[in-house]
Amino acid sequence: MATADDLTGIPLFDSLSDDELEQLASWFAVKRVSEGVRLASEGAAGYSFYVVVEGSAVVTAEDETVATYGPGDFFGEIAILGDGRRTATVTTTSPARLLVLFGTEFRGMQQAQPEIAARLEAAMRQRQEELLKLRSSANDSP
Repeated sequence: MATADDLTGIPLFDSLSDDELEQLASWFAVKRVSEGVRLASEGAAGYSFYVVVEGSAVVTAEDETVATYGPGDFFGEIAILGDGRRTATVTTTSPARLLVLFGTEFRGMQQAQPEIAARLEAAMRQRQEELLKLRSSANDSP
């Protein structure tokens, strides 16, 4: 189980009080992985949300690198909030420590922390737009 200290310094959660951080931390599992671990696969079903605490990961969609993630970054919201499918592949590029929130706990977070839910929905829309642009530019290429 995660602690409030694990969430401290994560920009997504910077508006929460100490008590709110404690409550939210209790819903997260901690996962340690080595370099080269695929955490999410494009097109696969997705039921979990991740926050990178330590380490780094690369994000690819249609074999194109679209982002790199490091401490404080998060992913997995698109599948949970959207149609349940992963829109990108995320693979660690170093050993990493992650916080993982499964679907049921994610729904609890949405209800308990509507401001966080709104931030995640905004991030989801932005990421979907970026992927759409990437895919349309790839289709326009010869």
